[in-house]
Amino acid sequence: MAEHKLQRRGFELGKITTPTTQHKPSEQQVIKAWTADKAITIPAIAIQDVLQHKTHIQTAHHMMEVMLGGAELIETFEESTISQRLQPEFSLLASSAEEHDEQGIEKVYFDVEEGGDICAEDLWCKASWLSFHDEDASLRFRFSFGMEGFEDVAADPARQQWAGELCERIFPESAIITQNAEILNLLQKILGNEAQFVERIVYFNAPNGGAQFHHDVERGHAGVVFAQLSGATFWLALDKQLLIDEIIAFSQSNTVNDDLQELIQNREALSDYMEEQDHAMVEELIDQRPDFISYLIDKGYSHHLQAGDVLMLPQRDLDHCVWHTVFTLGDAPGEALSFAVR
Repeated sequence: MAEHKLQRRGFELGKITTPTTQHKPSEQQVIKAWTADKAITIPAIAIQDVLQHKTHIQTAHHMMEVMLGGAELIETFEESTISQRLQPEFSLLASSAEEHDEQGIEKVYFDVEEGGDICAEDLWCKASWLSFHDEDASLRFRFSFGMEGFEDVAADPARQQWAGELCERIFPESAIITQNAEILNLLQKILGNEAQFVERIVYFNAPNGGAQFHHDVERGHAGVVFAQLSGATFWLALDKQLLIDEIIAFSQSNTVNDDLQELIQNREALSDYMEEQDHAMVEELIDQRPDFISYLIDKGYSHHLQAGDVLMLPQRDLDHCVWHTVFTLGDAPGEALSFAVR
């Protein structure tokens, strides 16, 4: 067992001890957890795939380092290996500096051509910082299409599928999720049909980084499959209704600011406030207080991910979805895949 500090963007949020081994849940346990809006870890389900894609994972780490060094993403994609994988369907059109987005770095645009005809336009890969903190070098590469913030997978599944294929060409290690027979079988039984992986994100969570508490609800999505490919992360994950219960219970027995104390008197108002872009009162509690983090750990909402582990996060709707927060463990960045499921 190893002890790790929970550090994120200047906040010291306690310590955890990682287990040396983890029990692999049965198929029935995975299905039951998903239908009950519970996150569930499946340790080592993808470890053989990770070993098979070792070279691709190393190449992706090099891409991350090049980006951190100031290189342009489009230049990386024009490099011969990636350029060859994009052929013949994907045409690299242009790139833009995301000056309107403080976390955005660069967006690269593509069209898809088959048989001389354009069959999908305005696909893109966007590189972004995960936070504004100077000591957090976490990056993400998101694949989608159209006008950012308005793209709708439910309305245009064909173009979203091409965006997924674009991710697979640039990061072939995507197959660790999309071609894993055990994962596909589980999702088939959960969803009742063949899973399609949409809204794909490739993460590099760096030391002092990781996502704050959030959910991933989006129209047309059933949930998210997250695979750790290198490095290690620690998660707290629980259904929104449980999180509300814990916020209320903790606030009733601990000192919190008067505004939050007033807010928790109205459960519906608290739920609505959590969906606002600026929910600072709740954020200060759930993302910045070590005693609340410790409280959730003691309640059993923890997940530890090593390379080859997968975490499944059901996202039914705004009232019943798994809120989750992530911490990077260790002193090196790790690569991970976060693919939404339709």
